[in-house]
Amino acid sequence: MPTIKLSRVSGDYGFEASDENGHTVRMDSSPESGGQNFGVRPMQMLLMGLGGCSAIDVIAILKKQRQDVVDYKMVISGEREAGKEPSLWQQISLEFHLYGTIDEDKANKAVELSLNKYCSVAATLYKANADIKWKVIIHPAA
Repeated sequence: MPTIKLSRVSGDYGFEASDENGHTVRMDSSPESGGQNFGVRPMQMLLMGLGGCSAIDVIAILKKQRQDVVDYKMVISGEREAGKEPSLWQQISLEFHLYGTIDEDKANKAVELSLNKYCSVAATLYKANADIKWKVIIHPAA
């Protein structure tokens, strides 16, 4: 079972979390709620996790299909429930930017498989009733 260790290291809300391999991330609250911009907000980190989880899936699927992905970028945005505690992600938008010689149908299928079958972060967000919309943009190889 993975173990995460978290320690307060800056101000009231500045934390560092590390995994058993020594990888660390910094988290903080917003200045409006007493933080100091020491690190990423925990809810934003959840969106980052969604991007990373899906990116790994998409690249793995496309590699198996012998697609030449020379670069990969994502733009992720979300809107949280207003006036609720906890304030969950309600709407999430993902843009997958794939660079290289890539079949558009295969890219769309890879994203669909990731978000609806393989990505555990997406499954977690779906269970919390998040509406996840996505689109794939292919940037052909030069």
